[in-house]
Amino acid sequence: QVQLVESGGGLVQPGGSLRLSCAASGNIFRIYSMGWFRQTPGKQRELVANAISGRSPDYADDVKGRFVISRDNNKNMVYLQMNNLKPEDTAVYYCNADVDSIFPAGDHAEDNYWGPGTQVSVSS
Repeated sequence: QVQLVESGGGLVQPGGSLRLSCAASGNIFRIYSMGWFRQTPGKQRELVANAISGRSPDYADDVKGRFVISRDNNKNMVYLQMNNLKPEDTAVYYCNADVDSIFPAGDHAEDNYWGPGTQVSVSS
């Protein structure tokens, strides 16, 4: 089993910055991708940014140029630097990861995991 825990959310004024962090722990053999999604009430969860091993990061169009995703593979962590925040960025932000786990018999199993979410509010 793998656990994801986000941190760094909060209240910020428009134009401000926040940095989200997500730590993965548990039965981790390899992490294929780590990313961030967000959700507002009544809407579907949407991709914000995703960092897949060996590929350039993907960003939602409305955050390109403002948000930067980065990974620390040694620490199994992913970060989201959010700059020039806008009120429409207000949402619960969720960390997501595709993880390969290994078991005592040598079997591997890949699964997708979510963190509990962290609230980001942008308001004056």
